[in-house]
Order: sequence, then structure tokens, then C-alpha cells
Amino acid sequence: MHEHLDRLPEPEPDARAHGDRVAARLGEAIAEAGGALPFDRFMELALYAPGLGYYSAGARRFGRGGDFVTAPEVSSLFGRCLAAQAAEVLERLGGGDLLELGAGRGTLAADLLEALEARDRLPGRYLILDVSGALREEQRETLARRVPGLLDRVAWLDALPAGGFRGLVLGNEVADALPVSRFRLAGGRVLEAHVRQGADGGFAWSWPEAGGALASRVRALLDEVGPLPDGYTSELCPRLEPWIASLAGALDAGALLLVDYGYPRREYYLPERVDGTLQCHYRHRAHDDPLRLAGLQDITAHVDFTALAEAGHAAGLAVAGYTTQAHFLLGCGLDALLGADDGDVTAARLARASEAKTLVLPGEMGERFQVLAMTRGVAGPWRGFALRDLRARL
Repeated sequence: MHEHLDRLPEPEPDARAHGDRVAARLGEAIAEAGGALPFDRFMELALYAPGLGYYSAGARRFGRGGDFVTAPEVSSLFGRCLAAQAAEVLERLGGGDLLELGAGRGTLAADLLEALEARDRLPGRYLILDVSGALREEQRETLARRVPGLLDRVAWLDALPAGGFRGLVLGNEVADALPVSRFRLAGGRVLEAHVRQGADGGFAWSWPEAGGALASRVRALLDEVGPLPDGYTSELCPRLEPWIASLAGALDAGALLLVDYGYPRREYYLPERVDGTLQCHYRHRAHDDPLRLAGLQDITAHVDFTALAEAGHAAGLAVAGYTTQAHFLLGCGLDALLGADDGDVTAARLARASEAKTLVLPGEMGERFQVLAMTRGVAGPWRGFALRDLRARL
């Protein structure tokens, strides 16, 4: 449910000052671009500009005190279920490493290491690739507190391995933060969203005709999904293919597991979804104006899982499974974890059941979030997709 923009909380003075610095940097980029910046570049700077962007600066983003809550922050059940899938991959490979992309506060890393140690299936190394120095420090603190005896297995990377990685690459809510291009259909033409300076000192939209590459992609999309109404606005993510290619290039043998909110392509571009899927998160409020609060809010778009699968296939990966988060977690033993008698008092068991509902119910995360596995040099079947494999929908 989207919050009315007038009801968003006002930033604190320090945050407002930071937002002003981000806005100034964006203003410079707009001027350098001749007065209007393609939206994907605006989104990239707002999220990732060194020292300024939402994910690059040091403010708290994740958890109850941040802007949104991810599945690992909801419950350790998420990481414990993922550990079952990770253990299966590592077992089939005869050992290997685990690489987490964008590790948040380190909660999932700690949950996975705890659970994998309990299964006697620890990775040789637990690698973390994160753009934020502040988050790296928070991850280090989380791991030192939760799994001090395993900290020597953890290493932080500045870039993907050039190749030779064997094990599991994991991305939970990473693909949705890739910068996207926005397009609009208008009288047979394809327009592209740009951002300019607004009259009030903020930012405003402009919609020039799309360049050849984006226009060609949109027309190919229409050939595939069928006609869409005039005024239809949505997103494409041209950066997705090179991102998946770089991940595939690092993977010598093992699996790439991506968890995110999104749809297969034919469900993504439904005629009734006339405004696309762009969504912003600020202080646990969701809204659809990415031009406000630049640098202070998350900007995301739902993931086209068909595009992910196509990119993986083109990069030489096998599409090994696709399902909802609910079916994946249940396939990985969520029921058994809930039913285990591990000495919990009744209140704790009730809390755990409530957390599980958030993870699996259709109205919560269970169906909005999807899980895609792509592999190289290791064969399934995989337990996370045993209950319901939806690859035919891709």
C-alpha cells in the first residue's frame, strides 16, 4: 500500500543536509547532460554515488529502525531454510565457498554460518561483496557478535572474482535495486523518462522520444507480450544482462540463487499495470515518487524473472528452478523447523510461527517474492524447487 506523499515523515536536520548534497550532485549531472538526465542514471547516482548515494552513505537502511525490512530481518527461519539449499549445493560440489551479494547488516550471513555449522557443511570461505563501507563495518560487527569463531572464514571483496569460484552465489533483494530505464507509449511512439531541474528547485520529469536501443527493446517486448494501452508506463533493466554475465563469468561450478520481488515477463507487463512497478521506501512507507528525498530513500523496481533467466541462459548457465518464496522455504524444511522441539517456551514458538506467516503467506512475502536458481557444472534436482517448480511460467 502506497503512502500519500504529504504524509511522509520529515527528514531530521542531518539527513536533510545530506539530501541537499545529493540533490546538488544530481543537479551537476543534469547540467553536464545538457539539462535532462536519463532516469537510469538519476537512479544510479541517487543510490550509488560514492559517499552520497543511498547505499553508499552511512545511514541505517535495514531493519525496524531503517526504511524497510528484508526477509532475514523478519526471522532467522529464512536463513536456516536457505542453509538447507546451500548445504545441498556444497555437498554436490564436494565443498566450496559462499558469496553473498549486498549483505545488508550481516544478519543473513550470520544465520547461514550458524546453520551450516550445525549441518557440518560450512563453506571454505564466506565472501561478501558490498558497495557500502559503513555496511561492511556493520556486517563485521554482527558476525563478530554472532559467530566469532567463524569470522576467519569471512572476507570482503571489492569486485567479483575474475573466475574460478566454486560454490553458491546468493543475492537476496539485490536485482530490484539495479537502475532501470522507464518508458512510456504515446501514439505509436516510445518515450523515455528523463529528469530535469524543476521550477521549485526540486526535480521534474521530461519525456523525450527514446533512443534507438531502448525503443528497439520496447518494440521487441510488445511483439512478445502483445499490445499495451496508450500512455502505458513501465520499466526495462538493460543493466541486468551484463550483471548476470559478470556473475556467470565468476562461477566455475555451482549455483546462483536470486530472491526478489517480481514476475515472469507476461505477468510483469500486464495491460492493467499501466504505471509500472517503480517503488520507493522511506521510513517503512512505500510511495511512487523517486524524485523526492534523493539519497534518503530506496528506489526499486520489480524484477522481470524471464529476463534474468534469459540472461543466465545467454551466459551459459542452466535455469535449474523457479518458484515462489513460500514454496522454496517449505521445500527447504520450514515445516520441520517450526515443528522442532528445541526447548522453546510457548511464547517463542508463537513468535516463530508469526514470523513464518510473514515469510510465506500470499498477502505478505510468500508470493510477491520469487526464487530463481541457475547452475553450472552441478546437477539437480534441488530441494527448494521440489514442491512446485514454475519454470514453465518463465
